Amino acid sequence: MSTSGSSRPASTTEPTRTRTGTVAVVAHRKKSLGGGLDELRARLVGAGVEELLWYEVPKSRKAPKKVRKALRAGAQLVFVWGGDGMVQRCADALAGSDATLAIVPAGTANLLATNLGIPQDLGEAVRIGLHGPDRRLDLGRLGGEHFAVMAGAGFDGDLIGQADRELKGRLGRLAYVWTGLRHVRRDPVPTRIRVDGTTWFDGEASCVLLGNVGTITGGIPAFDDARPDDGCLEVGVATADGVLQWARTLGRMAVGRTEESPFVRITRGRKINVRFGAPMVYELDGGARAAVTRFKARAVPGALTVRVPDGTTDSQR
Repeated sequence: MSTSGSSRPASTTEPTRTRTGTVAVVAHRKKSLGGGLDELRARLVGAGVEELLWYEVPKSRKAPKKVRKALRAGAQLVFVWGGDGMVQRCADALAGSDATLAIVPAGTANLLATNLGIPQDLGEAVRIGLHGPDRRLDLGRLGGEHFAVMAGAGFDGDLIGQADRELKGRLGRLAYVWTGLRHVRRDPVPTRIRVDGTTWFDGEASCVLLGNVGTITGGIPAFDDARPDDGCLEVGVATADGVLQWARTLGRMAVGRTEESPFVRITRGRKINVRFGAPMVYELDGGARAAVTRFKARAVPGALTVRVPDGTTDSQR
């Protein structure tokens, strides 16, 4: 029985056993891409993968247990099928290990995949996962969890938390914009940010972002000079208050450099401590967490190996 017209692996795909060893798939079964998980299995087997471990989960928070099980079974390459939340949970479990992560972007935003140039195309994502070069990436760590893309609190955290699953399913990235419009009216709160032991910001803020890559929620290019392998995290604070100031801020992000906005400050550091004057919801890679009045974050250099597209320059690896 055929899974789809595109499920048959290309005849030029090379056998991969000698390079990858044992391959594991950790998949969010409710996510879809191309011909689905049947096509993914067909492509991997057709490409010559002989030792294949297969795990499916109904929720991303159940994925780390499966990743650890795969590592104990000797997995050297782990394909993660899902969105940013799924990738974040799996990256957290893979951090510091010798295994390599391959991303199959089957979610809504797929921010890490987008930043790394991995397309939302099942066949190409599999090819990259099997044959692409390895790149060692930094991760951030906050609240006992690693994140690969960003962490945020305030406007950003509220926006993520309210863009519920049903709305994201119907509107995709527009869900973030739609829900964001309901939150830009929130008043800024007193915020103090210390970067590497020095007070960098002390004032009213509506949003605090920590970034490991440049493009964040909704495809917004927030950190123009970010690199996920420089051993640091980007730190941004927004003081915009109300719809008009946020419109100016987002407009500047879209057409210029973020730090040129009068309502944004950006720096870079390794250890970041943030204290809020009121509880603020925070998020990790698109997943909402609890409201907090303070948090500590740090960069974890070279914590994760990821398969990336061909053509990555030496300076990027």
